[in-house]
This record gives sequence, C-alpha cells and structure tokens, in this order.
Amino acid sequence: MPPLTNTPVYFGNFLVTPQVFHLTAHSFALVNIKPLLPGHVLVSPRRPAKRLSDLNHAEISDLFLTVQQVGRMVERFYGASSLNIAIQDGPAAGQSVPHLHTHIIPRQSLDLEDQGGSDAIYGMLEGEDGDVGKHLWEKSNRRPKFPSVDDSSRQPRTAEEMADEARKLADEMKQQQITDDSSNSSL
Repeated sequence: MPPLTNTPVYFGNFLVTPQVFHLTAHSFALVNIKPLLPGHVLVSPRRPAKRLSDLNHAEISDLFLTVQQVGRMVERFYGASSLNIAIQDGPAAGQSVPHLHTHIIPRQSLDLEDQGGSDAIYGMLEGEDGDVGKHLWEKSNRRPKFPSVDDSSRQPRTAEEMADEARKLADEMKQQQITDDSSNSSL
C-alpha cells in the first residue's frame, strides 16, 4: 500500500510520509520510531508550529479532535484500557523535535509494574527513551558517520516496520470512520 499522500509530510526536519497513517485538514498521525509501549503514536499539526500557543483556532480544534479519534482507535486496536496523552510544549518541557506533537500511549493495567508502576511512563517520556528527535536523527541520512550505541532493550524500528504499522493503523482509522459515520446517521 502506498503512503496516504504523495505530498511530503515533515515532522520538524524529518520526512515521515511513510509513517503517516491518518491525515486531516490541519493534522497528521504517525507511528513512532521507538515507541515507549506498543501502539505509542504521535499526532502533530501539518504546519510546523513549535508550540501549542502558535496554533490558530482551526488547528487547535483539528489537533484535539484528531487526538481523540486516533486515541479511540489505538486503544481498541492494542487492547488497552486507558491512554496517556502528553504534550511536551517546548524544549524545557522535554520537547525533542521543534514541531508540536502529542504522544498517545495505549495503557494496560500493570503494564509498567516492573518499572515502578504506571507513573514510570513520565520518566520514560522525559528520558533518553522518549527522545524522538534523537532517534529520528540517528535514522536520517544526515547522521554522523560514527556508530552510535543504544544499550537499551528497545531498538529503533526499521522504516519497513513503521510503514507496516502505519498501513494497519490507516486501515483501522478507515474502519472506525465507517463505524462512526453509521452511528451518527442513526441519531
């Protein structure tokens, strides 16, 4: 399946078109190069705004409606019972790519019990594991020619793995839209 669009989609300086699984007028959703938990995805405005306060009313509305729609889908698709939804709004808040983005992380009961409990996700987002920019940089063609070492058990995913997940999630979003449309027509 080809990407959802022929128009290049950028997340900061990174071309992410093959990772995109949902597009709206003002937002896009993409799979994460190094998810903290299965199903960890990002929703971002199409315009490369750095901060939430940089968005206009239409972009804010579209972003949060997209977060709601994508969150509902990933929660169902990954068999989760809850979600973490987080925005690191600026560098001091831990934002690693200067393009506003919302993390959506499907959660299950006791999924991080071995790491200190459900609140461990916040440390993961703030730490090296959550540094999306670093992982994208390491995968880009512009990375340094010396090897980088990642000692964690979570390895960055290949472009093929991310494209495969993006295809599956795009299909799920289509199915969800059909379901939502039929539910709304019966009102």
